[in-house]
Amino acid sequence: MWLSTLLLALRSIRRNLMRSFLTILGIVIGVSAVITMVTVGNGATLAIQNQISGLGTNLLQVRPGQRMMGGGGASSPSFKEADAQALFSQLGGITAVAPEARSGATIVLDGRNWSSSVIGSTNDWLFTGNWKIADGREFTTEEQVAGAGVCLIGETVRRELFGSQMAIGASIRVKQISCEVIGLLGEKGQGAFGNDQDDVVLMPLHTLQRRITGNTRVNTLLVSMQDGADPERVKASITQLLRERRKLAESDEDNFNVLDTKQLGETFSSTTRVMTMLLGAVAAVSLLVGGIGIMNIMLVSVTERTREIGLRLAIGALEREVLLQFLIEAVVLAALGGVIGIVLATGASIGLSKLMSVPYVFNVGVNLLSFVFSAGIGVLFGYFPARRAARLDPIEALRHE
Repeated sequence: MWLSTLLLALRSIRRNLMRSFLTILGIVIGVSAVITMVTVGNGATLAIQNQISGLGTNLLQVRPGQRMMGGGGASSPSFKEADAQALFSQLGGITAVAPEARSGATIVLDGRNWSSSVIGSTNDWLFTGNWKIADGREFTTEEQVAGAGVCLIGETVRRELFGSQMAIGASIRVKQISCEVIGLLGEKGQGAFGNDQDDVVLMPLHTLQRRITGNTRVNTLLVSMQDGADPERVKASITQLLRERRKLAESDEDNFNVLDTKQLGETFSSTTRVMTMLLGAVAAVSLLVGGIGIMNIMLVSVTERTREIGLRLAIGALEREVLLQFLIEAVVLAALGGVIGIVLATGASIGLSKLMSVPYVFNVGVNLLSFVFSAGIGVLFGYFPARRAARLDPIEALRHE
């Protein structure tokens, strides 16, 4: 019975292909929109998590000022190199501490120039930031102490200045000083805040302070925690020690802030997930619209086929068989729309992921749920027309023109 009922439903759908296609169009759009929004949203969440984790290994960023991402003014003094040394030597749960000073500069090589960010730090900066050296070497102790004119450059700087030429051993001019390129930093790509992480020149901290900025200020302390260390305990220890070193009274507020990049990543990811769910819910509304379209067209179909239904009932067909025929017809329409929607969503998701430079993450659950939901829409909105067809009076139905 099930097979014959299914064949009857398919025959009826094939009889009006254009009308059937227009009927399921709402389901197609709804399913494809939901899957695409959720898939691209999941890819964006994963991209943010990867970018945040790329900032460093169990990384805490300590900055002057009370704002998370901003520095302070006169009331928020910068750090000193000694602060980094004190954190590393006096606190537990810490693997490395890198003092970081920054300055913008124009880099010049043989008439070509490029504006980049110049960072002064120690070799610990490479460790805390998960940086790899693609070619060359890191700083020697003598170079760091003496403030030698040496540097490591990012991939963007290498590409813009050197192109296909050899960079290691060449000399570039950073502002007014000559700097020998001793290493190339491994490529990282776009950062969590849209910045190009590879557009950077790294030199010893003393070199930047003595020969470029002319002061001993340190903008940021990068603290890498040991695996398994309690971030809250480490943050509390850092806060207490820095308050002592900056001579803050008990009633004074902190004039620095400690940012946990892991918590930052979780916050961004949570926000992205909420937006993804919101967009998915909005897109799901079109599924309801598609279901109403199916109910409408099934009611029209019942009206058109009244004599056929009456004839079937007159020759012995049971009400449940007529009900099942129209119900299966509605479910087949909705399920077919779901399948087409999944195919379109896969193509759209891959295309949008490439366009937005986020990873494509195939989610079996959301695809399966969308298909089941679309079939459920067919059952829900197909039941009323099917019941109406099954309850027709055979005599009245045969009189229908």
